[in-house]
Amino acid sequence: MALSFLIASPNVNHSVQTLTLADLEATSHLEDMKPVEGYFLIKPEDLHWRPSNLMKIPNADYLERTRSENLGARLWRLPPRSANTLHKHIRAEEFYFVLEGVGRIRVGEQTLTVPKYGGVLVGPGELRQVFNDTESEVLWLMVGAPEELEALPGANTDMSLFYPVDPRQLPRELAGVAWPPQT
Repeated sequence: MALSFLIASPNVNHSVQTLTLADLEATSHLEDMKPVEGYFLIKPEDLHWRPSNLMKIPNADYLERTRSENLGARLWRLPPRSANTLHKHIRAEEFYFVLEGVGRIRVGEQTLTVPKYGGVLVGPGELRQVFNDTESEVLWLMVGAPEELEALPGANTDMSLFYPVDPRQLPRELAGVAWPPQT
C-alpha cells in the first residue's frame, strides 16, 4: 500500500512523494510513546539553567521534570554575538519563538529575522541554527515534537544524523567572532 502526499516549501518546487507501508512501519516506535497523564505546572523557579554542551548557550528544559516522551520545550538565552549549534532532526519539527529581543535563525541557506513574539516552524531534515548578531541578549522558546529517542543521553546514535556538518560553525553574520568562549 502506498500513500501520496504533497510537500510544499517556500523555496522548493511542489512535488508528490510516495509513502510506503514500510515507511509507516519505520515510525511504529512512535506508538510506544506514552502521553503524560494529568498536567504539570512548571514555575520559573523550577527551571534549572545550564550551558549547552557544545556552544555554551544558557538554556533551561521545561519538560525534563515531566518526563514527556512526545514533546520537548526549552528556553535558550543567547548572549550578544553568539550562536547555537548548526543541526537538523530526524523526525522532529521544531517551533522557534522569540520572547525577548530580535531573533535570527538560518534555515538551510536562508537567514531569517524573527521579531519579538514571532516564530518559525522548521521541519525535520532542515539544517538550522539560531544565532545572535546583536549587542543585546535574545530569549527563545523552542518546542519540538516528537521527542527523538536517538538524542536522549545514553543512546547509541550516529550523531552525524543530527550534525552532518561541523555543528560549531558560525553563520557569516558572525564572521570574526570567537564562539563558544574558551574556558
